[in-house]
Amino acid sequence: MKTRANLVLIGFVFFLQGCSYYSFSGVSIPAHLNTIAIPLVEDQSVGPLTLLDESLTELMIERFVQQTRLTLVEDETEADLLLTAQITRYTNAPTSVTGQERAQYNRVTISVAAQYMNQVDDDALQRTFSGFDDYDALEGGLEAEESAALAALENIADDLFTAATSNW
Repeated sequence: MKTRANLVLIGFVFFLQGCSYYSFSGVSIPAHLNTIAIPLVEDQSVGPLTLLDESLTELMIERFVQQTRLTLVEDETEADLLLTAQITRYTNAPTSVTGQERAQYNRVTISVAAQYMNQVDDDALQRTFSGFDDYDALEGGLEAEESAALAALENIADDLFTAATSNW
């Protein structure tokens, strides 16, 4: 009886090890794709925040390198996959107004055009992503706007990662 319990335990351990190569999120990458290049995101918006391009680049690198087996490379021509993105739009608009005709809450909305190319199979996918987050305009100021913008970028990075990895 003890031997049977040990076999079940060993089988479970092998099962868990197998899951480390295929995550429960459904990410699977063909075996012939090993490297990815993610150049700095271009910020083509006219938004007031200067941190958007670097922040989105870091978020994409986190997802594609830490949640997959891909290795990040700097040389775009030598990468199996190339992920480029441009922030195309930034808006900050009121979503609710107080009795004194002042904005109580604002919504930051960011749009991103992304292209992910499988350079091994010469296949490219292009798509636009959008994310938003609300903040208290009366109490938060610029820090709250930045926080809302970063939350919107988090959502975009998640959506981009899901779309790219589900299409491989």
